[in-house]
Amino acid sequence: MVLHIPTLLVVSVFVFALMGLLTVHAWLRETRERPLAYLGCMMLLAALGVVLISLRGKGFDVVAIMLGNVILLLSAAMNWTAMRVFAGRSPNVPGILAGAGVWLGLCLVPAFYEAMPARVSTYSMLAAGYGLLTTLEFLRSRKTLEVAYLPALILTVLHTLFYCVRSVTDLGLPLDQALTGAGTGVPFFSFMLFESMLYVIGIAYVTLAMVKERAELRFKAAAFCDSLTGVGNRRAFMLYGEQRLKDCQRRSQPVALLLCDLDHFKRLNDTFGHHLGDQALIAFGRVMTDSLRHQDVFARIGGEEFACLLMDSDIRQAVLVAERIRQAFSQLTLLEPGLLSVSIGVVTTRESGYDLVRLLSQADAELYGAKSNGRDRVQAAGLNELIRQNV
Repeated sequence: MVLHIPTLLVVSVFVFALMGLLTVHAWLRETRERPLAYLGCMMLLAALGVVLISLRGKGFDVVAIMLGNVILLLSAAMNWTAMRVFAGRSPNVPGILAGAGVWLGLCLVPAFYEAMPARVSTYSMLAAGYGLLTTLEFLRSRKTLEVAYLPALILTVLHTLFYCVRSVTDLGLPLDQALTGAGTGVPFFSFMLFESMLYVIGIAYVTLAMVKERAELRFKAAAFCDSLTGVGNRRAFMLYGEQRLKDCQRRSQPVALLLCDLDHFKRLNDTFGHHLGDQALIAFGRVMTDSLRHQDVFARIGGEEFACLLMDSDIRQAVLVAERIRQAFSQLTLLEPGLLSVSIGVVTTRESGYDLVRLLSQADAELYGAKSNGRDRVQAAGLNELIRQNV
C-alpha cells in the first residue's frame, strides 16, 4: 500500500509543528529543562524544512534545495544537542553548524547541485552522522544518566540506520512524481515521511519521560539531603541506616555508631555569627565525608549533631575512626587552634544490638559522658572492658 504523499506532507508539517509547540510549552511552563527547548526547536525546524522542500519544482528550487535542507540539517543538529545537553554537556556550536555548512558548500558546486542522487545520499549521510553523534551521547553517559534512556537510544539507532540505508539505496524522487504518486521511489519517500513522524512523536514522548524521571530523582534526593552541608539528613539516616543494619545482622557483621556533636556551637554562633557557624557545619561534613568509606551511612540528624554507621567495624576500629575525625576537625584553619572541637559517642551492635533507635539512645548517653568529661573527646561503650582484656 502506497501512502498518499501530499497528505503525508501536510500531516507531517502539522505533526512536527504541534509536537514542537507542545514541547516548547512544556519547557516554558513546567520544567525549564533546556533539552526540551532544543527538542522543541528541532521539531519546529523540521516543520519549516518540510514546507521549504515542498517548494521544489515550483520555481523556488534554490530555496527548496539549499535553504530547505539546511533547515532540516539544523533540525537534526538540534536533536543531537538536546540529548547532549540532557547528558550534562554544553551545546557544540561548530558541530551544530557543520552539517549545514557542508551542505551549502557542496551546493555551490554545479555538478552536485544538479545531481539528485548525490544530494539525497549526502543529506542522508549528514543526517545519519547527527544520529550517530546522538547515539554516542547516550553511550558515553550511560553510567551517569540515572534514567531509563534505552527507549530513546533504540529510537535514535533505528532512525540513524534508516538514513544509512537511504544513503545507499534512494536515488531521489522528483517532487512532481511524488505528488502524483508516480515513479519507483514513491514507496520509499512515503515511508521516509511516515518514519520521520513516528520518530518525532516517539523521541518527544521518551524525552519528556526522561526529564520527568530525572526531576523526580532530584526531588527525592533533595528530600533526603541536608540543604546546608550537602550530606544526608535525619530521614535518610533512619531509612538507609535501618536497611544496612538488617543486612549486617543477617550476615552477622558488627556495626558501630558514631554520634558527633560540635562543642560550644551556640557560643560559636553568638561570638562569630551564624555565617561562621554554618561554615563550621559544612567543614565538619567534609571532614566526615573524607574520613568514611562508601558503604558507611552518614548524616546530619540535628542542628550541630551528626551520626554515622560504620559497617563491619568493631569498637577498636570505630574509636580509631572517631579519633581521626576529632583530630582532623580540631586542626582546621577556619578559626584559631582550639576553637573548633567535637565530642563523639561510640557504641556497637555488640553492646546495643541491631536496633537503630537503641543504638542512637546508647550513643547519646556516651556523647553526654564525653561532654561531661570536658568535651573534645571520644567516649565509647565497652572500651574500658576491651582495655582491661588487653591488659
